[in-house]
Amino acid sequence: MLRSLYDWTMSLAARKSAEVWLAVIAFVESSIFLVPADVLFLPMALARPERAWRYALVATAASVLGGIAGWYIGHYAFETLAKPILHFYGKLEAFEQLKASVGYETLVLLLVTSGLAHLPPIKVVTILSGAANINLGLFIISAIIARGARFFVLAWLLRRYGEEIRHFIEKRLGMLAAAVAGLLIAMFAAYRFLA
Repeated sequence: MLRSLYDWTMSLAARKSAEVWLAVIAFVESSIFLVPADVLFLPMALARPERAWRYALVATAASVLGGIAGWYIGHYAFETLAKPILHFYGKLEAFEQLKASVGYETLVLLLVTSGLAHLPPIKVVTILSGAANINLGLFIISAIIARGARFFVLAWLLRRYGEEIRHFIEKRLGMLAAAVAGLLIAMFAAYRFLA
């Protein structure tokens, strides 16, 4: 199922309505969808590099709005909407463990790491943020910074290096983003330990 969903998402990049689909997928990725918007963003930016910045802006804005929707789902509709969504993706147990083990500061850090590297998946963190009553303004600022950094760095790489960077992005950017997220977590842990 995941492969067919991925293939369908990739096929959207060739359509005239690709930009609208990018916004839709970036929006739903942040609250309920499994396939990241990068899957559509990459071929679109490679096909039309002069629009890479515009696509990054569309993806960032839609992703942040989707994150806000996820926050509202977690805050106001956890039992009726969020729980079934998390259960469907097999993330309910991980969600419950995360909710029980993280504090406010850690959750803000997770907002940044999930926005940059999908660690943990962004939909889990947006819903958790609402369920844990994270300040909505702080949530929005964190989402703009993290998601904007991800899409605008991708846009810069694609404009600068073009097709030759695509393989690196598809295969290794996740690991690089995870390393940056790991560094942020280590710095936060050191700060907490030394404070």
